[in-house]
Amino acid sequence: MSREQESAEAVRPKRRRPARERILRAAARRFYQEGVTATGIDTITAEAGVAKMSLYNNFSSKADLVRAYLDDRHEDWLVRYRRRVGPEPDPRDGVLGVFDTYIDGADAPPTGDFRGCGLLNAASEMPAGHEGRAQVRRQKEAVERMIAEHLTALLPGRPDAARATARQIAFLLEGAMVRAGLEGDSRCLRDARAMAERLLDQA
Repeated sequence: MSREQESAEAVRPKRRRPARERILRAAARRFYQEGVTATGIDTITAEAGVAKMSLYNNFSSKADLVRAYLDDRHEDWLVRYRRRVGPEPDPRDGVLGVFDTYIDGADAPPTGDFRGCGLLNAASEMPAGHEGRAQVRRQKEAVERMIAEHLTALLPGRPDAARATARQIAFLLEGAMVRAGLEGDSRCLRDARAMAERLLDQA
């Protein structure tokens, strides 16, 4: 590429992201930092740089946007987990990689200052019986099943022990994440990871 072409490339305006992506990104930042209830549609559209009609062309309601936010946040975590542990991790590394991915998110949160688990934070604002709470529960259960699958491979022929240990580790993980969110850093998650290692050694 010539110097003239490089210069032209540098001044060429960058293509804007699709409106749906910009809305979801703006919502993710605001929902995580300020809460779902406290964040209005006008705030999201202003930050995303779109008209309100554009938001409703992509999401039927704020509730629909919240559902998309929860799904997107969970999928983002899964992508980061798979990137960290690789396609076929050793079962022990697969379990501990769950903690490592949580620690990564606490040390370098993608949406501003660390405030704990975005899924649990959102669910805590919803009343009992709300579909959003059920959605978050399914996502947390999916992580527990993933842990259980690794433990089943780690403890062949001991399905009861694998399930019981997976539940212990899942509860340890989520409890540590809540405390880490209150403290604003990854120390509790690192302590929980060390506890999980001991549980694996004893299993």
